Amino acid sequence: MADYDLAIIGGGLNGVSLARDAAGRGLRVILFEQGDLASAASSASSRLIHGDLAALERRNLLRVRAALTERDVWLRTAPHLVRPLRFAIPAHSDERPLWLLRAGLLLYDRLVPRPKLPRSATVDVTHHPLGNALKRPLGTAFEYSDCVVDDSRLVILTARDAAERGADICTGARCVRADRTEQWRLAVIDRGHRRIVTSRALANASGGWTAQVAETVLRMPLPVARIHQMSQIVVRRLFETDNVYVFQNRDQRLIFASPYQRDFTLIGTTGHVFKGDPAVVTTAAADVAYLCQAANRYFREQIGSSDVVKTVAGANMVVGPASEDGMEVAAVRLDRRRRQAPLITMFGGEVTSARARAEHAVATLSPFYPMTPRWTATAPLPGGDFEWNRFEEQVERARWRWRFLTEGEAHRLFAAYGTRLPEVLGDAKNRAELGPYFGPDLSAAEVRHLMTREWARFPDDVLWRRTKLGLSISDEDREALALFMARGGL
Repeated sequence: MADYDLAIIGGGLNGVSLARDAAGRGLRVILFEQGDLASAASSASSRLIHGDLAALERRNLLRVRAALTERDVWLRTAPHLVRPLRFAIPAHSDERPLWLLRAGLLLYDRLVPRPKLPRSATVDVTHHPLGNALKRPLGTAFEYSDCVVDDSRLVILTARDAAERGADICTGARCVRADRTEQWRLAVIDRGHRRIVTSRALANASGGWTAQVAETVLRMPLPVARIHQMSQIVVRRLFETDNVYVFQNRDQRLIFASPYQRDFTLIGTTGHVFKGDPAVVTTAAADVAYLCQAANRYFREQIGSSDVVKTVAGANMVVGPASEDGMEVAAVRLDRRRRQAPLITMFGGEVTSARARAEHAVATLSPFYPMTPRWTATAPLPGGDFEWNRFEEQVERARWRWRFLTEGEAHRLFAAYGTRLPEVLGDAKNRAELGPYFGPDLSAAEVRHLMTREWARFPDDVLWRRTKLGLSISDEDREALALFMARGGL
């Protein structure tokens, strides 16, 4: 008998979503991630949970409606991580005409299955806070509703839910060989130790490494595929509102500028084919210049490469035709052969559709062994068991319980942990009871929680994927954090 029903290679959003769905259906699941969870493309996404206006423009109405349906699912199941915001498209005289933008957003409203968020509206930005950061003569903008998400924490909490449902999540574990018979026999280097694991099915969800895993580990041919890179930049905050600006660029792409970690603005994305090692993907100078120029067409405050405080880049495997507009960014392939264990290969995909994509992938295994019905559309992620429109009320409750928290601290902590926040802060009556601090916001109690419950091993795991506090911590505090973690949180 095999050790597991499903083994998964890759700890990005696709991999952990597979693990969660399968474990919740009663399968024995193990996941191997060679580094840290969300350490590649899954922490470099656009951070948008949306219906995809670009697909609307291509008249792919079914895709837009499906994405808007998933947006509502995320609001219901991860209300601490997924926050609804108003998006604003300033009307530029050189771009799409006003009537086209208005008609498109009216259709966007109509495609929402069960409207929960405010509908689109036309705004005179000459008499509205939206216009304070914009150039003149931009006088009209169109507002609509969509959501943003903390992408890397979405991965972490999905993995945690999978683990609580019985899945084994192994970070720092690299699968080096997979032999296929009636079951898979996997050789894994797990934190320096070699182990053998058997499984009735295998999923290759290794993102930018999909082709490499297929060639070197599985020793199987891969369908025509290529690596696609997405890049973003982080600059100082360019506007005071909580809106997300959507800019129409000269090449017809949409560029998003959104609030990021209170004091910064995230601008992106630009994409192109990537050649090289996905482990060392970086944002090219041309991509930085492109995003700066796109923002400078609209914002009063001009930015250049010297204003970029951080670049964010990730690469994922996509399949489909070579043309940028027609590429198939997500796919699930099932390889089934007589008397051989099944293989699932997952390519690409947006954050919005991750849950449904995993649900479909796990369902392809139903002919091989029985499983319980689909369930993830209604089950909240850890900490998400409250109504999405009561987020601020929950933050105020946290401030009442832990009165030493500032408003900003309470907001950040509840957005990260939701109703599981007591696991982090316990019954602390003051800041001193949380131990030493690394920078203004990160306490020893929180770091211990991330190490014991969320697989954090190194400072970057904490600073860039689980908290995103890396922009506000000094070198001295980073060194203190590294020493604290090396001592096991002592």
